[in-house]
Amino acid sequence: MFQTTRRRLALWYTTVTAILLLIFASGVYFYVRNTLVERVDDTLNHVVEVVQRSLVIEAAAPSTGRVLTAAGVKGRPPLQVNVEDSFRDNAQTLEDDHIDIEWFDPSGRLQWSTLSVPSNLPLQVNAAGETVHLRHGANYPQAGQENQDQVLRQISRRIQVNNQVLGYLRVSHPWFEVSKPSRQLVIDLSIWSGLVIVVTGTIGWLLSGLAMAPVRQSYQQLKQFTADASHELRNPIAVIQTNVQVALADPDADFQHSQLQVVERLTRRLGRLVDNLLFLARQDGGLIPMQWEELNLQKLLLEVVEEQELVAQSQGLTLMYNPDQLDAQTPLLTGDRDQLIRLFTNLISNAIQYTPAGTVTITLDTTHWQNQKAYRVAVCDTGIGIDKELQPQVFDRFYRVDKARSRREGTGSGLGLAIAKAIITNHQGQIQLDSQPGKGTTITTTLPCNIKPHSAIPGPTE
Repeated sequence: MFQTTRRRLALWYTTVTAILLLIFASGVYFYVRNTLVERVDDTLNHVVEVVQRSLVIEAAAPSTGRVLTAAGVKGRPPLQVNVEDSFRDNAQTLEDDHIDIEWFDPSGRLQWSTLSVPSNLPLQVNAAGETVHLRHGANYPQAGQENQDQVLRQISRRIQVNNQVLGYLRVSHPWFEVSKPSRQLVIDLSIWSGLVIVVTGTIGWLLSGLAMAPVRQSYQQLKQFTADASHELRNPIAVIQTNVQVALADPDADFQHSQLQVVERLTRRLGRLVDNLLFLARQDGGLIPMQWEELNLQKLLLEVVEEQELVAQSQGLTLMYNPDQLDAQTPLLTGDRDQLIRLFTNLISNAIQYTPAGTVTITLDTTHWQNQKAYRVAVCDTGIGIDKELQPQVFDRFYRVDKARSRREGTGSGLGLAIAKAIITNHQGQIQLDSQPGKGTTITTTLPCNIKPHSAIPGPTE
């Protein structure tokens, strides 16, 4: 599933990039091509202006065969262009510039040309350039030439003086000055675009892998969370069902009463488990409503200790609360009362659970943390301790140290420390664990006094 999604992401990323690259390359191609065409047209217009200024215009001589005579205008003598004197000095220069000139008389007959083979194209006067195609072999099959296309860019202009048409000038430029750079540009753009698409596809594959990594991790955590939650719920439900069936099968009232007591304990356990699961689900969705208020942490801890003291005594443990003498200028703690009670209840009950015999000590003092005053609460027990390699996992959901090492195995669901870490995160503090196997565990929480309240704080990603 993840590989398919990764391929789709990479394919979409590459496709979108290829489309954008195609649009960009097309824009570059048409821009360069139009620029080349405009440069050729500018050159042709310049040549027309230069040739027009160099024309030798003289009075018409009716008996000469080497001049072109224009139609006379009433009241003025007719003029003519001396063709030889006008074009002989331009032939070599125009040949060097790959420009050809054709001169037509006022009736449209070709009089002079630099083309080796006449184009035989009809004369069309146009101010803008046009592209024409020639097939020399088709025009002159007797020359034994193969049919060969020649593409030219042409501009034709009427030449007149004092409203007298002296003739027509057509200037041609080979089209390869545009087509050759255009083809090379297409090749270059195709090669570079292909390389960019390949690189983009590779990068897209790598980036999609990085993007899918958190999703894969979250999916695996969700599967594990669902499996663990199902297991934790299935066991007490099965026990409840068994006890109910046994109680119904036995008419003895005392036996039924004892079975109902078991059911009642399991129901409380299920209620706590569901409540914990609901808290973590809301934490993950950032939906926990935070009720911020100023609290006296010393009194709040005293309430929690008093509640847990009877539990500790029933297990043969000593519960000690040693608050330091707080400075009168120490500000009150801003926090959510219910969540903080839950935090310290979980920590103390967890210490009681994993302490077969001995003492659980709670200390409260102040410290400086992240350039501000903070409260530090330490819960220290003399219990079984935790191996160093297992300590990073104790804040994971449903994780429990080997039950065989605990005197009261199976009394917890493995959510206490996960919830504690979530509450600490909501209060912008930190939680640390220090433990030695066989000597005990100390969990230290640091809560800044000046918290910037938020309506809800997203939960941790682990």
